[in-house]
Amino acid sequence: MDTIQDEVKARTLQWKCIESRIESKRLLYGRFAISPFGENQASTVGIAMRRALLNEIEGASITYAKINRVKHEYSTITGIQESIHDILINSKEIVLRSDSHEPQKAYVSVLGPKEVTARDIEGPPFIRIIDDAQYIATLTEAIPSNIEVNTEKDRGYRIENLQKYREGVFPVDAVFMPVRNANHSIHSFESGEEMKEILFLEIWTDGSLTPREALHEASRNSIDLFIPLMDPERKEQSFRVEKNNEFDPPCFPFRFIPPDMKKVTKDVAFKHIFIDQSELPARAYNCLKRVDVHTIADSLNYSGDDLARIKNFGKESVEQVLEAMRKRFLIDLTRNRNCSD
Repeated sequence: MDTIQDEVKARTLQWKCIESRIESKRLLYGRFAISPFGENQASTVGIAMRRALLNEIEGASITYAKINRVKHEYSTITGIQESIHDILINSKEIVLRSDSHEPQKAYVSVLGPKEVTARDIEGPPFIRIIDDAQYIATLTEAIPSNIEVNTEKDRGYRIENLQKYREGVFPVDAVFMPVRNANHSIHSFESGEEMKEILFLEIWTDGSLTPREALHEASRNSIDLFIPLMDPERKEQSFRVEKNNEFDPPCFPFRFIPPDMKKVTKDVAFKHIFIDQSELPARAYNCLKRVDVHTIADSLNYSGDDLARIKNFGKESVEQVLEAMRKRFLIDLTRNRNCSD
């Protein structure tokens, strides 16, 4: 503990991974120390980070399975040891990592007799199975198994509505939570005449993200949530549409915010918003990554004509990028470089 304290006594906030282990393919653990905080600050950050880790990180999951000539989930098929219901339960446990924000199809096409595992799932290259030994079903006879599964990327937990699906398509209650658990604890120590705090974060993930990646994602997404509150002009506009009330207290703090805060806010925000949040199709996303466009700020160095000159970047992909920037971030890349609305 003394060593950690010595390393974090600088006034600048620092963090360090102090423990990391792989418990299984689907369970990774990391413990991080973050310091120095002032008195009671570590608790504020720890509570917020735990909630962000559990609720604000996207994950991939199977959302439905399509099995032809099957009427309901409690059906059985001759030559398959499990019922359809059991197969769906096993599919729910499959851990995925996806680099696409678009729904993607994957397929299980095998011939029995055979034990079917996640290794038998064939899908696009940007969908990765974390544990390919995950069990799905057993074919006890020489029959084909043809299952189509749909994968999506989202946050939290989704309970599907059975009435939305037609015969042969079976919804799976999807878990889009790559962080399985998160805890925090706080240790106080003296630094000169002041009391300082170290925040310890423990993170368990399902293997689709490392604990270090989860910490980064949660921090970035938390920043994105607060960025709009840094713009005083947007706040003032919301007040103008409301009916004036003589009893409302004046909002004095806004008087002291520099007039160029809107530009500063955008500059900060665009450096912390990554292009995967623009929900681009995989082709456009991968082309941007190849030319080192990782954040929205990076994209401001490209006009529409610049995008068209990128290798393998077709006209359709250019239009998709321009539309995503206009719709989500009010940026018009068809103008001169580094210009935004």
